[in-house]
Amino acid sequence: MIKVRLSRFGSKKTPLYRIVVADHRSKRDGRHLEMIGTYNPRAEAGKGFLVDRIRLAHWQGVGAQLSEEVTNLLRRNPAPAAAA
Repeated sequence: MIKVRLSRFGSKKTPLYRIVVADHRSKRDGRHLEMIGTYNPRAEAGKGFLVDRIRLAHWQGVGAQLSEEVTNLLRRNPAPAAAA
C-alpha cells in the first residue's frame, strides 16, 4: 500500500517535515517515492504548509492513502480559489 505521510527532517528541537509518498513498510525517514510538499509547524498560521496538489491528486488517483496528520493539514489549509 502507498501512503502520503510526513517525514521529519531539520535539526534537534526545530522540526520540519516533508510530505512524501512512500510504501507503508518503509521507515518514517527512510526511502520514499516522491516528495510533494513541506510542513513547518513553527511558522505563522497558514504559511508553514506547502503541497503540490496536482501531484497529490495524481497519487490519490492511483490509490495512495493519506495519513491522519496529512488529512488534518489539508483540512486546515484548503486550496486557494482559482484565479478567473
